[in-house]
Amino acid sequence: MAEAGAGRALVLGIESSCDETAVALVSSAREVVAQRIAGQEALHAAHGGVVPELAARAHEERLAPMIGAVLGEAGVGLREVAAVAATAGPGLIGGVMVGLVTGKALAFAAGLPLHAINHLEAHALSARLTAPGLAFPYLLLLVSGGHCQLVEVAGAGRYRRLATTIDDAAGEAFDKVAKMLGLGFPGGPALERLARGGDPGAVPLPRPLLGAAEPHFSFAGLKTAVLRAVEAGTHRPADIAASFQSAVGDCLVDRTARALGRAPGVRALVVAGGVAANAALRARLQALAGRHSLPFVAPPAWLCTDNAAMVAWAAHERMAAGLPADPLDAPARPRWPLDPEAEPVRGAGVKA
Repeated sequence: MAEAGAGRALVLGIESSCDETAVALVSSAREVVAQRIAGQEALHAAHGGVVPELAARAHEERLAPMIGAVLGEAGVGLREVAAVAATAGPGLIGGVMVGLVTGKALAFAAGLPLHAINHLEAHALSARLTAPGLAFPYLLLLVSGGHCQLVEVAGAGRYRRLATTIDDAAGEAFDKVAKMLGLGFPGGPALERLARGGDPGAVPLPRPLLGAAEPHFSFAGLKTAVLRAVEAGTHRPADIAASFQSAVGDCLVDRTARALGRAPGVRALVVAGGVAANAALRARLQALAGRHSLPFVAPPAWLCTDNAAMVAWAAHERMAAGLPADPLDAPARPRWPLDPEAEPVRGAGVKA
């Protein structure tokens, strides 16, 4: 971690939208001065997924000592911070409320501005924390456990959604396929490791919406096909994992290429969100960007998964764009689209 220099504004970020409790102090000079991230894998492993009530209780227990540790490591008091930023949604509402209420209390106690941050915006802007040369506008592929979207990012608060999933998100499909293969929770990293020893062409799997005119995603049918392959018992688990990962990659590349055709002015292709930590998928998206003569930007792996540094950085971006702080009665939101004006798409359970 770097020390904040004189005259560089600090923002304290808080993230609690799912099963990571995170606190970070980030400067306007893109320095992550101090941060703490506490996962809950052991807490939820026995349940095969995140239990919202357990997650919220863990956030409540951990946040205060983590905030103290981050400020102590930085050697600053709360009143030396320029603003407090907390995720206000979307996410598991209990956890979101814990983090947001904590942020509000700190802001009120110290007389600081509060920034109630959209978790998706934090992901959308995260690449600019570690890539200062990344200029707007860029095409963002946001792939996580709850979201799979293609968004044109024109600046803080300025988003045009080009595509979304009509059923499951890519990260959700990774976790559920990993569960089918007995890999435990969280499944995405374990499935990626298993896939390295498999044949990506061994199991014939569908590529939903491949070649479709609209650049939307669908992973429910692919997930069902994997379940049938697992139940058949005729393929090695490593081959199933590799074939599934290859199918997801085909879909992501095809859909992203289609979206690039609808955003001719973008200056880069950016991938963010938890699935963006998958090295095989990154390599395929980088190759796609090269074919379109675009820079490819992906945050480091730790910045792809849920963290508070991206929340603090989103507040810096919003302040630099002249956007106002939020009132202390800013609501917690279980759903919060980046582009509220985007047209709805077909499909039950669409992840907007």
